[in-house]
Parts: sequence; structure tokens; C-alpha cells
Amino acid sequence: MKKPFLSTIRFAVFAVLFTTHINTANAQAPNPGGQSAIPTGNSKISGIVLDSAASKGVEFASVALFRVADNKAVDGGTADENGKFSIVKVAPGEYKLLISFIGFKDKSIDNIKVEKGKDIDLGSVRLAGSVQNLQEVTITGEKSMIEEKVDRLVFNAEKDITSKGGDASDLLRKVPMLSVDLDGNVSLRGSSNIRVLINNKPSTILASNVADALKQIPADMIKSVEVITSPSAKYDAEGSGGIINIITKKNNLQGLTLNVDSGVGNRGTNLGLNGSYRKGKMGFTLGGFGRAFYNKAESTLNQTTFSGGNAYLTNQTSNAKDRGMFGQYSLGWDYDLGKNQALSAGLRYGTRNFLQKQNLTINQFENNALDATSQRKVDRKDLSGTVDFNVDYIRTFKPQQEWSISTLYSRTGLTNNFNTDLLGESGSVEGRLKNENKNHNSEFTLQTDYQTPIGKNQLVEFGAKGIFRTVDSDFKYLIGTESGDFIFNSSQPSGSLNYNQNVAAGYISYTLTTKNKYTFKAGTRYEYTGITADMGEEGKVSIPNYGNLVPSINVSKSISGSTTLKAAYNRRIQRPGIQQLNPNVNLSNPQSISTGNPALSPELTDNFEVGLSSNIKKTYFNFSAFARQTNNSITQVRMAVDTLQGAIVTTYENIGKQQAYGFNLFANVYLTPKWTLNGSVDVLHSYLSGQTVNAEGTSEAVSNSGFNYGGRLMSQLSLPQGWGLQAFGFYRGKEIQLQGTRTGFYMYALGFKKDFANKKGSIGFAAENFMTKGVRFTSDLNSAQFAQSSRTQLYNRNFKITLNYSIGKMSFDAPKKKTKSVSNTDVVGGGGDQK
Repeated sequence: MKKPFLSTIRFAVFAVLFTTHINTANAQAPNPGGQSAIPTGNSKISGIVLDSAASKGVEFASVALFRVADNKAVDGGTADENGKFSIVKVAPGEYKLLISFIGFKDKSIDNIKVEKGKDIDLGSVRLAGSVQNLQEVTITGEKSMIEEKVDRLVFNAEKDITSKGGDASDLLRKVPMLSVDLDGNVSLRGSSNIRVLINNKPSTILASNVADALKQIPADMIKSVEVITSPSAKYDAEGSGGIINIITKKNNLQGLTLNVDSGVGNRGTNLGLNGSYRKGKMGFTLGGFGRAFYNKAESTLNQTTFSGGNAYLTNQTSNAKDRGMFGQYSLGWDYDLGKNQALSAGLRYGTRNFLQKQNLTINQFENNALDATSQRKVDRKDLSGTVDFNVDYIRTFKPQQEWSISTLYSRTGLTNNFNTDLLGESGSVEGRLKNENKNHNSEFTLQTDYQTPIGKNQLVEFGAKGIFRTVDSDFKYLIGTESGDFIFNSSQPSGSLNYNQNVAAGYISYTLTTKNKYTFKAGTRYEYTGITADMGEEGKVSIPNYGNLVPSINVSKSISGSTTLKAAYNRRIQRPGIQQLNPNVNLSNPQSISTGNPALSPELTDNFEVGLSSNIKKTYFNFSAFARQTNNSITQVRMAVDTLQGAIVTTYENIGKQQAYGFNLFANVYLTPKWTLNGSVDVLHSYLSGQTVNAEGTSEAVSNSGFNYGGRLMSQLSLPQGWGLQAFGFYRGKEIQLQGTRTGFYMYALGFKKDFANKKGSIGFAAENFMTKGVRFTSDLNSAQFAQSSRTQLYNRNFKITLNYSIGKMSFDAPKKKTKSVSNTDVVGGGGDQK
């Protein structure tokens, strides 16, 4: 019986991949075979697949439609849990239908003649049981790395090689339209005001610092990345730049599996263990991942402040060693309550431990004469722990008609401390300073959604949502004593922030598909935000409540079977995040001080977008152009607070507006069926205007504008005997800021892997920035008060070995149930520049 079983498994894999290939083709993904575009019409072929012995529906039977003229597969899919299937948008012509499923003989229905505008109902199609050997099928198509769907672009991360052993920020650098700096801060079309979701779910740690949160997500566990540039009314109104949804790998099949992922490198080492178990209607998943990293950096800072006709120069050099551990642990549970109902729950814990040891040497000059020299040793700790718990329920009434209710509780504890030793000229400790900053961010969300079709070409969606957030922060500075203890000193900065934000929202969305291949999706969302805030003994912060109506409209037109034209408009709001609100004064570097602003209000952005995508033989390309305007913009502002000591403070203000326009061009070409080449070019023009402080200490208008260019190039080659090779390069050009510019940087990687003969795992090797020691980038800022130039050398050359292995066995008879979950998309992530 061994041979029939293996043949059955081979056929099942073929059925799954064939369906994926057909769906990808319909989504206008690249066509590796180079065949001509498949024509579409307005007819439908439907029926029901029955077990001839039991007279019941065959769940999820595979259905494939072939064109008789050339025996080419033109469409396909799977039956539902009752065995019902339908294939829509079928063009006039002659076809045959192939229906198959594990344990049954194939069923072919020939001589299907489709006439324009007429539907065909095949009625009951009975499959006979079979234990015969199935012929082995050669699979010639595969899922493309880039897919474009109606409302989003999808990057299939499973096909990536060089990011194995890294984290999510390493992977996101390869996604079209996204840009990730060396600190892990993500921007979409030049805007850092985006929302990052994990499996459609938010987390409080994502709200506090997106860059650090991405380091907790292993690249090996990411299935795909969805880039949504024009979200519909169903999504939260926040995230002026758009939404990034990271989909992790899941396995809902029956049985028990265990998967081990590991990697060893000179810049990072990781170990992951993920398992799943499903029996009948109940399933469990358990996952754990840890990543240790280590790096070093050198930097210089030249800063000049102006006062009373004199120039005060500060020259600073530093070297730092970074090390840390990021971890993520999760437990999931789901249960099928009935044929059309499902309940699921999940518990996730994420931890971040970032440690840095830094040596600072500071030389101060007055009118080019050395005035003072000081040294500091700084130990910095950035720690966090996040707990997310969700319970979700969904009820399906009929295809596309469903109701769901979702809940989420999330809480993050953050600690940002540093100890500083003040050294004399001999290197002895002459003083000590300690900063303690602890804060918590928690939220509870309750959400319900309902959708129903109207006829065959319309869909209505509506829902309501409530989010209840609490943020608190306490910070203080302590001074060291001769005994080695630390005591509170009232002359040093201290304070607290208590911030409560409640959001009530409702939305309605309507989708219409016309016979002449237009699709309209329009909707509106209303959000009311209530805020109370105080700074402890300093009293309340006056932040008014506000309500926002945010409309959206998306229009697409299928020009031919392979070309689609899109246009979209939406309004978005952007609330400040905890890192921008936190009033903690960071004095670890006395020449570069940072603090948040609790009085920040949200910004409002109008977005416009047009796009064109098409397949031309073996090449797929996508072109999109966009424009946006943001009022009340949340922007980083720097000002001199002590010209004699050369101290510059960085904070956030709502100061003016930002205008941006640009375009993105992406292309993917199959040089051969096994060799792909893809790349993209990004062009952005930004204009920023606002208010800063001049040399006399009064406010004055300031503006800055310029172009930013970027791009990426990637090639992947599949070789015989399980070998694979991939090369990647990335460039990000000069970034425009309100008070200056930040120069660009580049990265590159080369990797290969070898699948084991039993297909249970693989071993691989990857190298990043291997021809140089690392990456250097600069920042140049200017105002009437100061001029600042900084240079940083990051030694991020990396070599790593990766290993993946799976054990266990799964069967193919698990029921497939939808789940819904909370999706909060409404706060600015901290860290990095916001524009």
C-alpha cells in the first residue's frame, strides 16, 4: 500500500499548487509559462460534487476548467464544505471540467459549451471511490514572489532565501514600496506614519516602537507581507501612509507537526520551535522564537551653536557595543462549534532586551579654542514585555455572508534606563548619573463586523468598534553618592504622564462589480476620540476631544485579461504614539537630548493614487503614482537650549504641513521557468513647512524640499537536486527633513540553500554586506541657532548558516474555517523620523 499512498500525496500536493497557480493567474501575477492572457466573460459554471457511495458532498474537492482548443487550464478552485462549486467570469467557448479529490477517481465532464451571458448548472457530479495508484504529476508552475490583488500588493516571503535567520525588518527591505533604515524604522512611499499588523492583529508594542517590534518577528515564520496603500472604510482611519499586514505561517491540517528553525551568524543567532496539533474539530499551535544579536558602531558629531556673535563648537566621538535578545512565544487554540461557526483564542508574549555600552569623548571649543574636555561611560537598558490575548467568534450563513465578534487585550511594560559614569582627565570616576523611566501601555478592544452580498455583484459591509487605551509613564534622575548609592535630586528632571484615550468607531462599505469589468468600493468611517491627560503634580494637559469622518473610494477597471487600471482616494488621521508623547528627558548624551510632547494632537492626511498593472508575456509590471497632503503634521524639531554647552534638544511638534508626490515602478520577469529577476524604482518629492526658533529665541517660518530616490533588485534561481540561489541589493537615497537632510545607504546579500533529500528540511548560507566592513551614513541639520553634522559607521557585515527541519505527519482532511480578529490601525509608531 506504500506506493498508492505516496502517489495520492503527490496528487494532493499537485491539486493544492494547481489551485494556487490558477488563483495567482487570476490575480494577474507573473506568468512563468509565457502563455497568452486568459479571456474572461460573464458566464458561470456551477454544480455539486457528491460521494457516489454516501450521497453526501465531497468537501473541498479540486475543480479545474480546461479549454478544449489547446487543452490549457484556464480556471479552477475548490468546492465548499457542502461540495458546491462555481467558476465565474467564463468566456464563451468549449471546455471540459476535471474534478478530483484524495480517495476518489477523477471525474471528467466533456463537451461543455458556454454561450455568452448564459450560465450552466451541471447539477450533481458523483465521484466513485478509488484505491488505485495515481499517476505522478509533474508540477510546472509555482507561486510568484510578488502578487497584486484588488486592494493590495502581496510579497510571498516563503520564497526568500537570504532573510532566513533574520528578523522582519530584514525581510521588509525587499518588499516593493517599502523602505527600512538601518535602525529598522519602516516607511511607505516616504511616510513613516504607517500601521503594522501581524495576522490582521495589532499589539501595544507595535504602537510604542515599530522598529523594535519587528525585531521580535523571525523572518523564517513570515508567510507573506501585504502592502495596503489605500485602505477601505473597514480599516481604522489611522496610518496616513497606509497599512502593512504581516501574515505568519499557519498549518490547519490534521495531525501533529514540529518544526525547528535555527541560524548561527557573526551578527546574530536564532532558534525557533513551532508545533501544531489538530484532532477532529479542535486544534492547538505552540510557538517559541529567540534571537540574540551583537553589533558595534562608531560615530562622530560636530555641532556648532551661535550666540552673541560667538560660535561654540562641540566635537564628539563615540564607540558602542550593542547586544540583546528578542523573543516571542505564542499559544493558539481553535474549535469548530458547528458546520458554519468557529471559535478561536490566542495568547502571545513578546520580550525585548536591548543593552548598549557606549564610550563618549566630548571636546568643546569657543571661537576655535579648546575650552573643555569630558568623557562618559554610558550603560543603556531598553527592556519590554508584551502580553496579547484575543478571543474571536465567526458565524457564516452562506458564501460571503458572515458575522463576527472579536476581542483583544494587550499590555506592554517598558523600561528605558541608563547609568552614566562621568570621567576625569585621568579616567577616574568623578560623578554618576542614573535615569529611570518606566511606562505601561494597555488597551482593550471590542469589535463586531457583518457583511452580506446583494445579488451576484454587490457586497455590503458594516461594523462598530471600541478601543480603550491607558498609557502611564514615570521618570526621574538620580545622582550617585560616594558610597555607591543613588539618591534623588530635585534639581534634576522628573515627572510623569497619565494618558487615557477612548475611540468609538463605525463604518459602512459598499462594493459593486459591473458587467463591463469595473469594480467600485466606496465607504465612510466615523471615529470619535476622547482624551484625558495629566502630568502628575504639574497638572492636566489640555487636549480637546475630536471627531473625524474619513471617506474612501477605490475604483478598478479590467482593460483586458492581463491589464488592470486603478484609482483611489482616502482620508486618514494619525494619532501620536507613546514614544512621541513620553515626556522623559533623555540626557545620556548631554549634547543630543530627546524628549516627547504630551500635548501633541493628531494629523490629517488626504491621499490620491492611480496605478496600472499588466502581464506582457513573461514579464509582470506595476506602476503607481500618488500624491498626499498632511496638515497639523507631527514632525521632529530640534532647538538649542544651552548654546555655551552646545546642547540640542529633539522633540515633536504639530507644526505646519507636508506635501509629497511620487511614483513607484515594479517589474518581475521570468528569464527562464526557474530563474526570476525583479526590481523596483521609487521616486519621491517632499515639501515640509513649519515653525522653528531663531537665534533671538522667537518663532520663524522654515521649509525644506527635495527629491528622494530608492530601489531594490533581486534575482532567484532554482537549481537541480534541491539547490537554490538568491541575490539581493537595496539602495535608499537622501532623506529630506524639516531642518536638513540625512544621506542614503545601501545593502546587499547573497544566499543559497540545499533541500534535504527527504524534503523534511534544508540547510543554507547567506552573507550580507560582505565586501565592506559595514554601512556609513550621515546627517546634516541647520537652523539659525545651530549647525550639526554627524557620521555613523555601522559594522554590520554578516555571515550566517541556517538550518530548518520538520518532523511529524499531517493528513489532508481538516475542515477549513475562517476566523476574524481585532485589527487596530490607529497610532504612530515611535522611533525614527516621522516624515
